[in-house]
Amino acid sequence: MIPAEAGRPSLADTAGAQARTAREPAGKPDLAVVGATGAVGSVLLGILSERADIWGEIRLIAPPSSQLRSGRGDLHPSSPLRSGRGEPDPCPGARKLTVRGAEVEVVPLSEDALDGIDVAMFAVPDEVAAQWAPVAVSKGAVVIDSSRAFRQDPDVPLVVPEINAHTARVRPRGILAGPGCTTLAMIVALGALHAEYGLSELIVSSYHAASAAGRAGAETLRAQLSAVSGTDLGATPGDVRRAVGDTLGPFPAPLALNVVPWAGTLQEDGWSSEELDVRHESRKVLGLPDLPVAATCVRVPVLTTHSLTVHARFENEVTVGGAHEILAAAPGVVLCDVPEEDEYPTPSDVVGTDPTWVGRVRRSLDDPRALELFVCGDNLRKGAALNTAQIGELVAGELREMRGMSGMSGMRGARAERGARLE
Repeated sequence: MIPAEAGRPSLADTAGAQARTAREPAGKPDLAVVGATGAVGSVLLGILSERADIWGEIRLIAPPSSQLRSGRGDLHPSSPLRSGRGEPDPCPGARKLTVRGAEVEVVPLSEDALDGIDVAMFAVPDEVAAQWAPVAVSKGAVVIDSSRAFRQDPDVPLVVPEINAHTARVRPRGILAGPGCTTLAMIVALGALHAEYGLSELIVSSYHAASAAGRAGAETLRAQLSAVSGTDLGATPGDVRRAVGDTLGPFPAPLALNVVPWAGTLQEDGWSSEELDVRHESRKVLGLPDLPVAATCVRVPVLTTHSLTVHARFENEVTVGGAHEILAAAPGVVLCDVPEEDEYPTPSDVVGTDPTWVGRVRRSLDDPRALELFVCGDNLRKGAALNTAQIGELVAGELREMRGMSGMSGMRGARAERGARLE
């Protein structure tokens, strides 16, 4: 059994966070959270309240609802939704959200809303990030984006702080990106193993949680579960589909009592965008541009937390004992692997925690250089919001160094210089 408190902040940390105010005295960098009302944004606000108090003002910004619908008509994961309703909030500026123990009004996304910001964290759809991240940079902010918009841009580092924190200091476009939630569920553990053994091939199957499709995905799963609960459905062809009717939400098939072998949009040769993202992102984060990677993404009836089966082949021979030592010592990883006592990670135990959880570690029966793993990671925390917050902490530390050299006026001057360079 995984302890309920594992991966969570301590009570002392939480109590301290609740006593903070939303604005701090001059001397700390000012932060904007763009997409604060969305599924990832709301988790991000909680994480900012739990972690070290490094920010001055935290400004909460939401794009208009007209920018939050995909081509299929389903809501993006960053969409703001009214509580209990499946529709976007048309007036984000009328809302207040709590961060660091204080209520802060949510302001609509505009150029003026980005004035005076040092770091802007974007948790919005790709199209919104592509349009507004350069605007924030032109205002002098360093942008940290969690969407797909910039992940494959060679001038935008793809950052996972446990693996490649150094890349965050070189940002030609003033933008840093984080990988997608599937990659983030496994890459911290794989990075630790790669550092020791040298990764040479990767084959994964991912089991996607419904909340990766945003609040619409989570609400759809709950509605479908209600429709099938207490019935004998699932015994004849098509009975579940008929029962759930039109409540498919963002999914192409019923998710309750089912698995759906699809996540993302259709790409060339039958691959999905999510599967190709795992390939491209793993290569970029690990600095292995030619790494063979194959992924199959499957949606499962789990609310939050992705799971993956991983076949990882290395340049050197591996042992289970050696892998255990590496994983047990790796930052951001929890080893939970005592199968004889039924100890291994499951989504319902891992949800709400920060680390990547690893279990079922085995050496391949046919290849002494390959390992088989099962990993779980909360797709809204490390899979999105936590990684963004960690990157922000790297940038804030860099800005503090600048301030130490030239005072707060130097930080403001640097902000202005960053914006001028990119105009």
